[in-house]
Amino acid sequence: MFTPAVLLSKADEMASREEQLKSAQSALQSGQFDAGLSAARAALADDPTDGEALYMAAVAARYLKRFEEAAIHLTALHGAMPEYGRAWQEQGHLSLVQGDQANALSAFMRATRFNPALEASWREQARLQTAIGSTAEAAAATAQQQRLAKMPRELIAVTNHLAEGRLVRAEEICRHFLRQNPRNVEGMRLLAKIGIELGILDDAEFLLESAVSFAPDDIQLRFDYIDALRRRQKSAEAREQAEKLYERDPQNALFQSRLAIECIQTGDFDRGLELFDSVLEKLPGDPASLTSRGHALKTKGDRAEAEASYRAAIASKPGHGDAYYALANLKTYRFGADELDAMREQITRNDLAFMDRVHLNFALAKAYEDEGDYEASFACYDEGNALKRAQTRYSADAMTRELANQRKACSADLFEKHKSAGCSAPDPIFILGLPRAGSTLLEQILASHSQIDGTLELPNILALAHRLRGRKAGQSLYPEILHDLTSEQLAKFGEDFIENTRLHRANAPFFIDKMPNNFRHIGLIHLILPNAKIIDARRAPMDCCFSGFKQLFAEGQEFTYGLTEVGRYYADYVEVMDHWDSVLPGKVLRVQHEDVLDDLEGQTRRMLDFLEVPFEEQCLAFHKTDRAVRTASSEQVREPINRKGQDAWKPFEPWLGDLKTALGD
Repeated sequence: MFTPAVLLSKADEMASREEQLKSAQSALQSGQFDAGLSAARAALADDPTDGEALYMAAVAARYLKRFEEAAIHLTALHGAMPEYGRAWQEQGHLSLVQGDQANALSAFMRATRFNPALEASWREQARLQTAIGSTAEAAAATAQQQRLAKMPRELIAVTNHLAEGRLVRAEEICRHFLRQNPRNVEGMRLLAKIGIELGILDDAEFLLESAVSFAPDDIQLRFDYIDALRRRQKSAEAREQAEKLYERDPQNALFQSRLAIECIQTGDFDRGLELFDSVLEKLPGDPASLTSRGHALKTKGDRAEAEASYRAAIASKPGHGDAYYALANLKTYRFGADELDAMREQITRNDLAFMDRVHLNFALAKAYEDEGDYEASFACYDEGNALKRAQTRYSADAMTRELANQRKACSADLFEKHKSAGCSAPDPIFILGLPRAGSTLLEQILASHSQIDGTLELPNILALAHRLRGRKAGQSLYPEILHDLTSEQLAKFGEDFIENTRLHRANAPFFIDKMPNNFRHIGLIHLILPNAKIIDARRAPMDCCFSGFKQLFAEGQEFTYGLTEVGRYYADYVEVMDHWDSVLPGKVLRVQHEDVLDDLEGQTRRMLDFLEVPFEEQCLAFHKTDRAVRTASSEQVREPINRKGQDAWKPFEPWLGDLKTALGD
């Protein structure tokens, strides 16, 4: 615990930093570059990774023609803030004054990818593209520059704040602007993007649906609307919007690609793959299309064709980390010596894109692990996670508080009060817990039963919890609000869940929702669906946590990007699950992964008895069940049961001290 003297010292340090940065900024604005550089250096003396100080030091050094120092500051800045658009714009300016137009163009393009509101970067792109004869690219950059010139200054500010992670300020400005301009579609689009970043997906969907109705010919709006629908798992609606784009111009490769992705999401693999083939006829070797095609083939179960598609993507773009990681993520794939050398070569490039670097680190880690070089493997896992951790706003302390609030609010009295409320449907089976705990195996076993449909990791419960949070004086209303809901409201929430998940089901009377994070909301689930069955998929803590640390998740599992974070999350999960057992005895069936490995039939019968369905032999032959599997374990559950993942952490034990400390007892 900090003493008052320590707290005062820290406050003084923060005040000193703010003064140094303000001094540097003021000096730069008045053209006093020596003074600006001195002030920025003073801030860096206290914190060499301070992004604002590094940026101002780089700008000042460039104006002073101290190009080598400017480059050093920018290299450090790219390491600290790899997706900071202004840093890449400054890199472009530095390359220009040094006469390196090729690197300047690359830097300006990267700048606008991370922050599309940087007008100077668009202007320089147009000029440099014209100089090398790329007229189409120059025209596109000019169009973007002109669009920015016409955009209200408030929305440019919103775009800048959004790109640089200042979501609260972006939201404040955007909402103020929309109060004055309620039908401005760009303002609505930006507010929706802010909502998506904050996880408020229902509001984002509503905003984009309204904006599309005002401007039905705006292509970017419709793309964003499709993205919002997909994030809400509204696959049918997303496909409908993609079909509308496709109908405008069936030969447009971008429209074909978007429709292909939505077809795959709805299980129409044949049409999706046919569309990807059409895209690749127009854009042979397009790495993004080849990788997406590989993902579709993997989900469908065509392993050999998926591998070939990933390899083709790499052949087309040797630094395409996504395809390398896709091969690694097959879990059972082994990289050859040539592939390992190629990855080593690519990861040394200083111009490698951020996510390519992340993907290559995780892929290299898997390759080294397979070779038995555990020290090199851990170093790559650690580097990949550190890069991702720098991107997230995840707080282990905040998660601990959230789960403590669940234990406090969701008391036995709450469930006694609402004991006859909710929707009586018995259809849902929730498999929850931590990712990499064996939930996909349990789902595959149960979905092999004739009365049970496997679906997806459905976001509906998480979305409902988010809606219930509301805001009052800046504080979340959830879960305390559960005490104030009426029986009618709880029943309606349950009925909506059944209806909104129907599109993911086939014809079986029961269906599985395998969203692992639902363990945080078992109280809410019980209140709205009292007859739903809940299975807690649990795995030995070191195996589970280290497996999560090794897995690069697409989104939603930010706690896995650090050993301390994942260990604390597991400990908090165990504590809240103990609470559910106390206040809802018998509600949750705990299935230990190691017990399934020891006695597949016994644990399968135990689960089916809990679900009140008869035993069926095909559940034991789960690896033969033909169904799409979208999680990281898709290839593993297509094999007979085995112990390949058990005790996989032990070779890495010398580097797992932080994890052990976080797990505690």
